[in-house]
Amino acid sequence: MKYVILLGDGMGDYPVDKLGGKTPLEYANIPNMDRIAAEGTLGLVDTIPAGFIPGSDVANLSVLGYDPEKYFTGRAPLEAASMRVRLGPDDIAFRCNLVTLDFGNNTIMDSFNADHITSEEAKEIIDRLNKELGSGTIRFYPGVSYRHLMVWNNDHVLMKTTPPHDIIGQDIQNYLPHGSGSEKIRNLMSLSREILKDHPVNKSRVSAGKKPANSIWLWGEGRAPAMNPMTEKYHIKGGMISAVDLLNGIGVYAGLDSINVEGVTGYIDTNYLGKAEKALGFLKENDFVFIHVESIDEMGHEGNIEGKIKALEDFDKMVVGTILNEIHKLGEFRVLVLGDHPTPISLKTHVSDPSPFAVYSSRDDENLHGGKSFGETAARESGIIVSPGHQLMDHFIIDWKTFIEKKRD
Repeated sequence: MKYVILLGDGMGDYPVDKLGGKTPLEYANIPNMDRIAAEGTLGLVDTIPAGFIPGSDVANLSVLGYDPEKYFTGRAPLEAASMRVRLGPDDIAFRCNLVTLDFGNNTIMDSFNADHITSEEAKEIIDRLNKELGSGTIRFYPGVSYRHLMVWNNDHVLMKTTPPHDIIGQDIQNYLPHGSGSEKIRNLMSLSREILKDHPVNKSRVSAGKKPANSIWLWGEGRAPAMNPMTEKYHIKGGMISAVDLLNGIGVYAGLDSINVEGVTGYIDTNYLGKAEKALGFLKENDFVFIHVESIDEMGHEGNIEGKIKALEDFDKMVVGTILNEIHKLGEFRVLVLGDHPTPISLKTHVSDPSPFAVYSSRDDENLHGGKSFGETAARESGIIVSPGHQLMDHFIIDWKTFIEKKRD
C-alpha cells in the first residue's frame, strides 16, 4: 500500500462576496480534488486543539499524527531540525523573519516577508547580523527567503511573542515580546534596524522599487521536542517534500527523508509539477510521501483573491492531478488531500476552524462515494469530522476500512 498526503497550506477560507458568496475553494476550478471528494470520502478535520494559536506548526503536527498538547514546544525548534541545527538542552530557538517596518508616527508592520526577499539577498543580511550581533550565546542561521533562525543559549527564558503575519498594518508596540528574557530579544530587534538601514542589499532593493528588509522579528520560540518517528510507529519508509523549513523539520523528527526538488520556492512560482514527479519516483521504493504546498497560504496572507484561486488551481492540476493519473501504476494506494488550517482572505491570517479533507482509496470498499465537490460547505454537510485531528493519521494508515464501515452504519 502506498500512502500519499497532498497538503495545500491555508486552503480553507470564508465566503467572499466578490465570488458570489463562495469560498476560493468552492469557486476555483479543481476537478481533481473534486474527484477525490466525489469518489472517495469527504469530511472535516480539526487540527488546532483548543487554546492553541492556529499555526502551521501545530496543524501539521496534528496532520502527521502527533498530539500538539504532548509534542508541541514551539515552531522554531522544528525549523532548526530542518536546517540541521542541533539544539542543546539549554538552547532556545527563535524564528527570525526579515520584515519591513514603516517608521512614521507609529512603527507599523508593513510586510512580514520583506516583499519576499530572495534567499541570496537574505543570506547576506543574516551573515552580517551574525557578525554584528552574534556571540558565544547568540547565533543566527540563514534559511529560505524571509525565514531564518536564531538560537540563544539560555535556560531561563519564558516569554510570549507574536507572529508578524498576524499584525500586518498594525503598530508593533503592543506586540513586542514580553516576559522573562524578552528585554534581550527586543534589544536585538532594535539593534538590527541600525545595522540594516544602510545595508547594500536594502539600498539595491529600494533602488529597484522593492521593500527593504529593515528589521528582524523574533518569534515562535521553543526548545527541542521529544518525538518518536512515525515511520517506526507505522512500520513504513517515507519522505517529505516542502519548500519551507518548518515542514522539513517536522519531517526530520517524524523519521521522513527530506526530498529535494529543484525550483521550489514556497510561493506562487514554485515547481508544482516537479514536486509531484519527484514524489512518484520516491514511491517506487518507499511507502509514504507528504507533499506540502505553501503558495496558497501566502496568497491568503496577502489578501489576494485571484492569487489564491490560481494557487489552488495550480496545486490541483499539477500536484493532485499528476498524482491521481499515475499512482495506480504503483499498486494499491490511499491519497489524502487536505488543508492544515484556513487562511481567510478577509483576515489575512490563520484561524482555528476545521479544514476540509478527502481520502480516495484504490480499494473500492474503502470509499463512501459521497458525490460532493471539495469545499467547506460540502465537507460540513458530509457530517464527518475528525476531532482531535491527530487521530486522522491512525485512521488513514491503520484502520481506514473500519473508519468507513462505521460511517456507513
